[in-house]
Amino acid sequence: MSKIEHKSVPVNGLQMHVAETGEGPVVLFIHGFPELWYSWRHQMQFVAAHGYRAVAPDMRGYGDTTGAPLEEPSKFTVMHLVGDLIALLDAVAPGEEKVFVVGHDWGAYVAWHLAMYRPDRVRALVNLSVPFIPRNPEMNPVDSFRKLYGDDHYICRFQEPGDIEAVFEKVGTKEVLKNVLAYRDPAPLYFPKSKGFIYSFDRAPWLTEQDLDYYVSRFEKTGFTGGVNYYRVSGLNWELNAPWSGAGVTVPTKFITGEYDLVYHTHGTKDFIHGGGFKKFVPLLEDVVVVEGAAHFVNQERPDEVNEHILAFIKQF
Repeated sequence: MSKIEHKSVPVNGLQMHVAETGEGPVVLFIHGFPELWYSWRHQMQFVAAHGYRAVAPDMRGYGDTTGAPLEEPSKFTVMHLVGDLIALLDAVAPGEEKVFVVGHDWGAYVAWHLAMYRPDRVRALVNLSVPFIPRNPEMNPVDSFRKLYGDDHYICRFQEPGDIEAVFEKVGTKEVLKNVLAYRDPAPLYFPKSKGFIYSFDRAPWLTEQDLDYYVSRFEKTGFTGGVNYYRVSGLNWELNAPWSGAGVTVPTKFITGEYDLVYHTHGTKDFIHGGGFKKFVPLLEDVVVVEGAAHFVNQERPDEVNEHILAFIKQF
């Protein structure tokens, strides 16, 4: 098994921590919330063993990546995040015009926009959990979630700076991560103000104590503000994406989700994925995989299946 190496790369005003392993065509892995490069540990080793170079950064505001102004959510827009990745690719793979991209959760959202803004840099895309979501010109996504689920929905609770951080601090970093990473309920996730953090799960069986300790060590150092800022700029992203209203993604794509993923069960999402809407906006969508029995963190919960799905797809290009 090849060794994962770590380095810090100056990109877009940040010092971006990057993990990489293997040699060959680049596969860029983009993590979500509340995660790190480490979320891709299984996939990195697997693609490296099959002739690819796996590159996985800690995204802006996460882990060992430094330089992001946490107190300024407006510096966490999808424009900034895609800009970070373009600069990273220019730095670590200057000879590769196009790379494979794999994203999960917020990483999938960023990957969709990377492919939409810069299709010239993406050879093929595998996204997990979060499908492409067309821009609704009538309403920004935070207002949409508030209308559907009310003020206690987690995306709405995440909007006020410092609010959810205070809740998480009271609960404790390890308990927050243990609960969120083990969440398997397809129902919407709520953080009621009147009840605080009400979920209580054992550690996810796919997450070893060593794995959990790694996550805890990084989030105890950084806090959760960097990751929560991604949610806080949802309205600003909506404004900035006005030029792309009606646009889609035109690179070869595969989509993977878990049967119990709460995103998959969001209002209207299943119909969009399976009823033709997804394919309309992602015309080169070649496959949709629903992993039976899996939940949101499917790449960590069911790594062997996800690994095979990723490899089978990127081998075609």
